Amino acid sequence: MEHAASMMDVTFWTTIIAIVVLLMMSAFFSGSETALTASSRAKLRARADKGDAGAQAALNVTQDSERLIGAILLGNNVVNILSASLATALFTRLFGSGGVALATLVMTVMVLIFSEVLPKTYAISAPENVASNVARPISWLTVILSPVVAVVRFIVRGILRLFGQRTDPGSHMFSLHEEIAGALSIGQETGAVQKEDRDRLLGALDLGNRTVEEIMRHRSEIEMIDAATPPAEILSEVLASPHTRLPVYKGERENVVGVIHAKDLLRAVNRAVRETGNPAALQTLDVMSVAMKPYFVPETSPLDEQMREFLKRRTHFALVVDEYGSLRGLITLEDILEEIVGEIADEHDTEADQTLTPNAAGDYTVEGGMTIRDLNRQLDWNLPDDEANTVAGLVIHMAQSIPEQGQVFSFHGYRFEVVARRDNRITKLRIRPLAGNDQAEEG
Repeated sequence: MEHAASMMDVTFWTTIIAIVVLLMMSAFFSGSETALTASSRAKLRARADKGDAGAQAALNVTQDSERLIGAILLGNNVVNILSASLATALFTRLFGSGGVALATLVMTVMVLIFSEVLPKTYAISAPENVASNVARPISWLTVILSPVVAVVRFIVRGILRLFGQRTDPGSHMFSLHEEIAGALSIGQETGAVQKEDRDRLLGALDLGNRTVEEIMRHRSEIEMIDAATPPAEILSEVLASPHTRLPVYKGERENVVGVIHAKDLLRAVNRAVRETGNPAALQTLDVMSVAMKPYFVPETSPLDEQMREFLKRRTHFALVVDEYGSLRGLITLEDILEEIVGEIADEHDTEADQTLTPNAAGDYTVEGGMTIRDLNRQLDWNLPDDEANTVAGLVIHMAQSIPEQGQVFSFHGYRFEVVARRDNRITKLRIRPLAGNDQAEEG
C-alpha cells in the first residue's frame, strides 16, 4: 500500500514537472514566433553589421518564412497537445471522469496566460532583442523538423492549388517603399517624426514614381531669347532675368538652338570690351558662340533617372519635349531637389513668400500653376493628382470645361473659387476645405 502511494507521489510530481516544462516550451515557441515575425529586418541588419551574431542568425532563419512558421507551429502544437494530455490523465486519476472538464479549464487558463499572452507580450515589447536570443535554437529546430515541415508544406500547397491559390514564400504583401511610407506616416501621427522630415523622406522615395512632365515649368512660362535680338538687348534681358540660364531660339520658340549662361555671356562681353578697348565692340558680339548646346529630355523620364543624368552630365538644365519632339517645358536639378526638400527660395526669386496662409474665412489663395503635390505637402491635404498635375488642371478636369472667373466648385471635400483667368488659363484660385465631404458641384 505504501509502495503504491509512493509510486503515486512519484508519478504525480513527475507529471506536474513535465506539464510545467511543456508549458515553458510552449511559451518559448510562442514568444519566438512573435519576435521573429514582428522584428524589423532593417534593425536586425543594422545590428548584424555591428557584429551581433544573434541578429545575423535571426536574419538567416527568417529568410524562409514558410519553413520557419511551419517548424514553430509544429513544435508548439506538439508540446501543447502533450501537456493537455498529461493534465487530463493526471486530473482523471485524481478526480475521476469529472477531471476531464477540470483539466480542460485549468490547461486553457495556463496556456492562455503563461504560454501565449505573457511570452508574446514580452516579445512584442522588444522583438529584435528576443529574436537575436532565440534565433539559434529556432534554427536548430527548423533543421530537425525540416522533413516533417516539408511534408506539411507539400500537403498545404496541394490543397491551396485545388482552390486556384499559389503560394510564393519569397514574395511580400507590401513593397519596401510602402512599408517605409507607412512607418513614416505612423511616426508622424504619433509625433515621433516631424512632418517636414516625413515629407523629405517620402519625396525621395517617390522620385521613381514621378515623371519630368509632372514638375516641369510649362513652355508658356519659360523666359527665352531670340537669337536675332541685338547683343546689347540680349545682355539687358539676361541681366534683368532672375534666371542664370536662358534658352535661345531662332525664328519660332519651338526651335531652340542653344542655352546661354549669364556667366558665360558676361565673360564674353568683358573679353570683347577689354580686347578692343571699345564698349561698342558689344554690338558685334556673336551670342551663339557662347551658347551651350541644348539638352533635351522626354517628358516621360522618371525623376530619379533624370537626376542621375543631371549628375552624370554635370548640368542642371534640360528642355522637355514630347514624343513628337515638340517643346513642352524645361526642368532643372533644383526642381527635382525641391520635390525632396520643398521650395528652395533665394534672393533672386520673384515670389516674395512661398508659404500659404489662410484669410479670415479660411481660404488659401494659390497660383493656378501650383502643383497639387506642393499644395498637399504644404497644407497636409490629400487632393488627388492622378488626372492633373496642377491645381488649375484639377479644376478644369473636374469641371470638364474652362471655368469663368468667379465660378465656384466643390469636390474631393474642398471648395474652389476661380479668382483670375487669363485667356484659357486659370491663373489664381481660392481654396478651402469643406466642413463635410460634399462632393456636389456648384455652377
